[in-house]
Amino acid sequence: MATSAPTSLMFKVQRHEPELITPAEPTPHELKLLSNIDDQEHFRVLVPGVLIYRHNPSMEGKDPVEVVREALSKALVFYYPFAGRIRQGPGRKLMVACTAEGVLFIEADADVTVEQFGDPLIPPIPCLKELLYNVPGSDGILNCPLLLIQVTRLRCGGFIVGFRGNHALCDAQGMGQFLSAVGEIARGAYAPSVLPVWERHLLGARDPPHVTREHREYDEVPSNNIVLPHQIMCSSEISAIRKLVLVPLGLYYTNFDLVAACAWRLRTVALQLDPDEETRLICPVNVRGKLETPLPPGYYGNAFAIPAAITTVRELCENSLDFAVQKVRKLKTRVDGEYMKSLADLRVLKG
Repeated sequence: MATSAPTSLMFKVQRHEPELITPAEPTPHELKLLSNIDDQEHFRVLVPGVLIYRHNPSMEGKDPVEVVREALSKALVFYYPFAGRIRQGPGRKLMVACTAEGVLFIEADADVTVEQFGDPLIPPIPCLKELLYNVPGSDGILNCPLLLIQVTRLRCGGFIVGFRGNHALCDAQGMGQFLSAVGEIARGAYAPSVLPVWERHLLGARDPPHVTREHREYDEVPSNNIVLPHQIMCSSEISAIRKLVLVPLGLYYTNFDLVAACAWRLRTVALQLDPDEETRLICPVNVRGKLETPLPPGYYGNAFAIPAAITTVRELCENSLDFAVQKVRKLKTRVDGEYMKSLADLRVLKG
């Protein structure tokens, strides 16, 4: 039977002093420009994450802290920009100073087991601040470590890897690529199976910049209190939504199309907004594999757009769910190479 973690779960964490992990071998000292997609204002944030590992008999006699620490140092030889610091140049242009100063690393122990976090393991994770300690002075965007990792041993023999990365350096897939490299090296690989690629100019602005597409995602709209709920949907629930939609011949709607459209429409109905008011849905669209000149495998920079699907409350609520699903699908298909070039140009023109 699935059980969720009690919201009252409390445990003690004993942390060692933070340290800097540097590349295991000498790396280039240079300045590397970020792309015009990377240095958008809303990417100047720190993004946390947590990986939870159950006890594995193959780890018997091995200290997960030491394994991750050593693998991290070796991975930084390949991903050496992570060990640098972000600087800001003229026009607020961001760049990475590859200084090999290192990433922050914390060793810790907690008197808790994986099982106490519940099954399945889903957000929110209790006591996240204990599992990912905010080292004073480390949470800036400029001139601060680009990555913070805390490895916490658990009483059951499992462990937790908490991490916090600078979004300007990479997106979620890029961070996943880096963490996979650490994992591969921890398991004995000499090098990552996917080597990192910088090539940030591939998503740079044109000269002169000229906007050719509509980018309503950057409209100024009234801000409301934002709530971040987590909802798990099982396959039977998604199948029930799919039965409500008529799929045109030759098309296929993904689970995301269906769930996003359904949530957008139901939320709008529930809010009872003015029928003539605009309502919008924005969602990230990964452009890897979508561009006329494909990004090379191993590209770990920000490679996505956040387009907006916009309609009126009346149209969304009075039409069937098919209307909303088609809006979501069209939103995704709009993002191509020209869209990304136009977006990069827009960011340059807006400064």
